[in-house]
Amino acid sequence: MREFDYVIVGGGSAGCVLAERLTASGRYSVLLLEAGPSDRRFWVRVPIGYGILFHQRAVNWMYSTEPEPHLDGREVYQPRGKVLGGSSSINALVYHRGQAGDYDDWAAAGNEGWGYERVAPVFDRLESPHPDTPDAPFLSVSDESADFHDLGGDFIDICAEGQLPAAMAARREGAGIGPYLTTTRNGMRCSSAVAFLRPAMRRPNLTIVTGAHVERIGFQGRRAISVTYRHRGASHTVRAGREILLAAGAIGSPQLLQVSGVGDAAHLRGLGIDVVLDQPQVGRHLQDHFGINYIFKANRKTLNDVFGSWHGRVMCGLDYLFRRRGPLALSVNQFGGLVKSSGSLARPDMQIYLNPLSYQSFHKGRRKLMRPDAFSGFIIGFNSCRPKSEGTVTIRSPHADEAPAIRANYLSHEDDRRDVVTMARVIERLQNTPRLKSLLADDPLTPLDRMDDDEVLADFQDRGGTVFHLCGTCRMGPDAATAVLDGRLRVHGIEGLRVCDAAAFPNITSANTNAPTMMLADRAAEMILEDAH
Repeated sequence: MREFDYVIVGGGSAGCVLAERLTASGRYSVLLLEAGPSDRRFWVRVPIGYGILFHQRAVNWMYSTEPEPHLDGREVYQPRGKVLGGSSSINALVYHRGQAGDYDDWAAAGNEGWGYERVAPVFDRLESPHPDTPDAPFLSVSDESADFHDLGGDFIDICAEGQLPAAMAARREGAGIGPYLTTTRNGMRCSSAVAFLRPAMRRPNLTIVTGAHVERIGFQGRRAISVTYRHRGASHTVRAGREILLAAGAIGSPQLLQVSGVGDAAHLRGLGIDVVLDQPQVGRHLQDHFGINYIFKANRKTLNDVFGSWHGRVMCGLDYLFRRRGPLALSVNQFGGLVKSSGSLARPDMQIYLNPLSYQSFHKGRRKLMRPDAFSGFIIGFNSCRPKSEGTVTIRSPHADEAPAIRANYLSHEDDRRDVVTMARVIERLQNTPRLKSLLADDPLTPLDRMDDDEVLADFQDRGGTVFHLCGTCRMGPDAATAVLDGRLRVHGIEGLRVCDAAAFPNITSANTNAPTMMLADRAAEMILEDAH
């Protein structure tokens, strides 16, 4: 049986950071296991490719929730990356830290060392090399606003008329609307794999196995000692001399704990699984951002006119091939940010965004970015920053290759339902600005000013969707009665096992979760190396 100092399960946003940081000194041997393939694929590397990867099973787990009771029984599609780089290889590339208060809340919940003052330098290190280590790998966080659609300037004016803070300056954190920063480098996606794993691949102390489907974690008493995985039809077991690090995401990490015997004892025994630790908190406290798009018909050309015609697509392709510029090199999530739905609030509570593209129509049951609406259109949407509804991830069988039951329980908390109406009224305020009206070729498709509160909520329940920010299913906290991990991301009651991904979030952050996931993994590596001495 081969042995490594550290075995990382999951080569996604977090796993790639862990692999780079833990191998940098050359002192420790590391095995990285990833269920998906290499990220060396054209549509993974091209920024706009996420519209194609959205339904591509080769690189996407393509989960769905169970029927959601507060969405009239709808199942909600949940794409998750199954490829080196994980969801950072298939996401919409938006980079935003959130708000300082997100992390101060982590610390206030009893997680020492996770306040914003402590994690801000970790973000800084991710985003640019330190002067003392200029050759260290880093994530390219780019301001591509000069190439964004000129509707963005109109949107800034609309927000200003709607009394929301807005400017043409991109923001890494905090309040205000502007152009989004993106994880791109020289016109190509800069995923966690590109930024961190690719440089580490040259190191002899890192071993990477793709197509490795982890089946279970092995224990000796209460210590995690081994990982069993299937690769090319054969089963392999490897030992971890120091620690096993789960980085399989908010769905995969709790699933692997449960099939390995760490979870609700009654449920596990009912599936014939030997219980290692009775920990009912595993898989609970699932959180996600849930939002809605409001579509507008424009009196000028948008990206619908580009992606909606063969000529437009060909011209975009040529621009990209020869210059690495143009719409293919960008995200369609181009403008947005965090604002307060009421001036009386201490912190922003909603995220607003503008896409110079609309795609309400479906083709063969799927929404396709390259087949937008047949008119010149754009989207203004929103989601609540810190929803209170919580769900669960629960295994259905003892086999890790069977998708678990995902119950997001969207809008189950009454405060979330109230926020839908409050925040939709902010969008209504924008709809009624002279600047927005000047852009329209027709009335808004969703006339919020002619809808009462019940109609606004019903529309949200009917059309709302995930913003793909699942987290919290193995949350950290000082008390094992309410949390799975301690403040150093170690599983309470188990030795040699940590969860180092978005599953560990004590609460959802206010904006896009890719940046905080990579920060958490970098901070985890700090702690792991400290504990190794």
